[in-house]
Amino acid sequence: MKTPTATPPSTAASAVVELDVSRIRAVTLDLDDTLWPIWPTIARAENVLQAWLAEYAPATAALCATPGALREVRNHMNTTRPDLAHDMSALRRESIRLVLQRAGDDPALAEPAFEVFFAERQRVELFADALPALAFLSSRFPVVAVSNGNADVHRVGLGAHFRAALSAREFGVGKPDPRIFHAAAEAAGVSPAQVLHIGDDAHLDGVGALNAGMQAAWLNREGQPWSHGPQQPHTTVADLLALCRQLG
Repeated sequence: MKTPTATPPSTAASAVVELDVSRIRAVTLDLDDTLWPIWPTIARAENVLQAWLAEYAPATAALCATPGALREVRNHMNTTRPDLAHDMSALRRESIRLVLQRAGDDPALAEPAFEVFFAERQRVELFADALPALAFLSSRFPVVAVSNGNADVHRVGLGAHFRAALSAREFGVGKPDPRIFHAAAEAAGVSPAQVLHIGDDAHLDGVGALNAGMQAAWLNREGQPWSHGPQQPHTTVADLLALCRQLG
C-alpha cells in the first residue's frame, strides 16, 4: 500500500490547513480516476462501439478508423454545441450522430450505438482501495457522488454505498462550480462546512470544494505537486485507505 503523500511545507504564501475530522458529517466523492481509472474504461468502450459500427454501419466504422477523424468530430462538437459541455452522454451521442451522417449511414443508429458504448462505459475496473474505502466511508457517513462524467453508480454496482449521486449532466453545471457542491451537501442533509469532499482532480475537486466551503481531501495517486494557488487541501493522500486511517 502506498504511503500518504506529504502536504507541501508551509510558506508565507501558502494557506496550509489541517483536516478537522470532528466536524465531518458527510462525504462527497468524485468517481472517475478516484474509484477507477477512466481512460482504460473509455478506450474499451470505444473499441466495443467500433466493433458494433463495423457490423451495423460499416461506412461509419471506416470513417472512424481514419486518423484524426474522431478528433475533428469532437473539436467540431465542442465548438458548435457548447450547450452540451456538461453532458458527456449527449455530447457522445451527438458526435456519433454526426459521424453517421458524414459517412452516409442512418443517423437514427446514433441511439443504439450510444447505448452499446454507454453499457461498456459502466463496466469499470476499480482501484484496489475503492471497495474497502467505500465500505468504511458509507458505514460512518452519508456519501454523495459528485461527477462531471456519466458513470451511473447503480449500473457500476456501487449504488448501495451512496446516499445520492449528482452529475453535471443532470444538475446543469459541473465542478468546480460551488453550486453542485452545495447541492451535494443538501442531498446529504448537512451544511457545506460539514462535508469532506474527496477527489483526484486538483482543480475540479480540490479548488472546487475549497471554494464551496468544504474540507477537501486530494487523492494524489501520482505524487503531483499542488500548483493551484495558496489555499491548499486539508489533506493529501496517495490512496483512499490512507484517508480512511486519518478518519479513524
